[in-house]
Amino acid sequence: MAAVRGLAASRLAASAFVSPSHRLRLLCAPRAALHGSAPRGGAKVAVVLSGCGVYDGTEIHEASAILVHLSRGGAEVQIFAPDVPQMHVIDHTKGQPAGGETRNVLKESARIARGKITDLAQLSAANHDAAIFPGGFGAAKNLSTFAVDGKDCKVHRDVERVLKEFHGAGKPIGLCCIAPVLAAKVLRGVEVTVGHEQEEGGKWPHAGTAEAVKALGAKHCVKDVTEAHVDGKNKVVTTPAFMGEAALHHIHDGIGLMVKKVLELTGK
Repeated sequence: MAAVRGLAASRLAASAFVSPSHRLRLLCAPRAALHGSAPRGGAKVAVVLSGCGVYDGTEIHEASAILVHLSRGGAEVQIFAPDVPQMHVIDHTKGQPAGGETRNVLKESARIARGKITDLAQLSAANHDAAIFPGGFGAAKNLSTFAVDGKDCKVHRDVERVLKEFHGAGKPIGLCCIAPVLAAKVLRGVEVTVGHEQEEGGKWPHAGTAEAVKALGAKHCVKDVTEAHVDGKNKVVTTPAFMGEAALHHIHDGIGLMVKKVLELTGK
């Protein structure tokens, strides 16, 4: 840490336009200064994270794409995560559990939120126009037990509450990648997509998830990564994202379409 601060200080000192007091403020910037902007007058959207990292938390590319498209759509965003331990910690260089490590979902999610994050227990549909859930295995491990229990999974109490609150209020919900299983479990009869229903030579390695969605009582709709499915009756919008093997920009486009449809359903 001392080395990092030293490097940052030396670079700041190289500029004649940065005062000593301002250098200190930059090095010790409060959370609110790291991520945030003035209200934009658009839809107020809650984004719910599940950690940081595809194998044990939120898929970072999906979260980033959602935030970019919400920004472009003029939305006012607030980021949430549950204050609970992760199911386990994965060494992402090996794809294997890291023995002896424990991490907190809220604290890990704060990395993506650039420090400005709120406990999911404080999220109320009354204060927002829509909610969006990125994917990543954290949705199936930390927001629910789907990764272990499949169709017999349990959903975190605040995730279930939030889904039911937004649905009951007629406010749109967006989910991508594996996250649609949360809606399939909580909102019976909902229509969602997790991509295709056959592996197709490895193009859809998680195709079996579609059968689990059906077993949960939901209707599965086949879609490609550049597409989104809109369940107009329930105001639920889903897109496959990394459930399929595809170029990053195609996944980014599919997420963009999902966000666009969610914002349209808010009517703002």
